[in-house]
Amino acid sequence: MITSVVDWIVHLMEAIGAPGVGIAILIETVFPPIPSEVVLPLAGFSATQGHMSALAAFLCATAGSVTGAWLLYWLGAAFGADRLRAIADRIWLVEGQDVDRALHWFNRFGDIAILIGRVIPGIRSLISIPAGVDRMNLAKFTLLTTLGSSVWNAVLIWLGWLLGDNYHRVSDTIDDFSTVIYSLIILAVIICVFYLVRRDRKRKAEKMARAACATDADTTSARPTPPA
Repeated sequence: MITSVVDWIVHLMEAIGAPGVGIAILIETVFPPIPSEVVLPLAGFSATQGHMSALAAFLCATAGSVTGAWLLYWLGAAFGADRLRAIADRIWLVEGQDVDRALHWFNRFGDIAILIGRVIPGIRSLISIPAGVDRMNLAKFTLLTTLGSSVWNAVLIWLGWLLGDNYHRVSDTIDDFSTVIYSLIILAVIICVFYLVRRDRKRKAEKMARAACATDADTTSARPTPPA
């Protein structure tokens, strides 16, 4: 399925040039499985063949990145922190307080997360959603998204320009890097689940201990006082 979508994007770029790059990156931002590391180097290579301007491809790609990020931002904002807390409270391992801690973390480090996240495969799209949930200032979000996306787009288009017919080597290299990133994400999820399970068991044990103490106290108080 992804291969057919990429083929469609290639035909789109061939048909309308730089605006097709922008549309492709907009789709890639909203649907991360579509690889920008294929689209952007191809745009750079196409620029060397005179099919489009490298600058126009860069501007359209950045516009597509920002537009896609806005859509995901508003998705997070529409979902909202309150609804996320309510869902967390219904889940076995997660509580509303965990959501508050995550939002507190995002308040502290959200700027750098948005900026750096734009150049990390798998993260660059999804980072917009917590920004929306946290209702990050939209102007700041747009600025950080534009800066981070500009770096990503410029580097990949330039590499496609530089490598020429070998532009596909960019995708091959980033695929290897992405494998490492995804492996680290999976490892982090496993560690997080292990921590949550351990915390839940500890809390249940403490709750049972408190209940046992309360039962003993009630039993002791209910015993009749022996006569003096």
